[in-house]
Amino acid sequence: MAESHAADRIRLTQGAGRVRVLLDGHRLADSTDVIELHETGYPVRYYFPRAGVEMGLLTPSATRTHCPLKGEAEYFGVRTGSAVVTDGAWSYPAPLPAMAPIAGRLAFDGEQVQIVTA
Repeated sequence: MAESHAADRIRLTQGAGRVRVLLDGHRLADSTDVIELHETGYPVRYYFPRAGVEMGLLTPSATRTHCPLKGEAEYFGVRTGSAVVTDGAWSYPAPLPAMAPIAGRLAFDGEQVQIVTA
């Protein structure tokens, strides 16, 4: 039932082009291999493979949240020079089965960083 409900609220699609994430002019992520997560009531989230993310700019956070549709998320702080964003990125290391394509990928808070699609 939960997965059926998730399908009503969430849709995953393969991104059609290049997506970049910037903070204070610094590149945080850049990839053509993104998964777009469309969830009712939320902006589109872009999930990047770790190979497309500047992991050295991220610091694991103690923050964890649980989504009944996706599973448990772990968070990361982001730092580029003087710009700092607390919990500006997150990942679902072991999401619920319906969300398996986003496992281990990272998404960024579009209200705190700049997301550029091409």
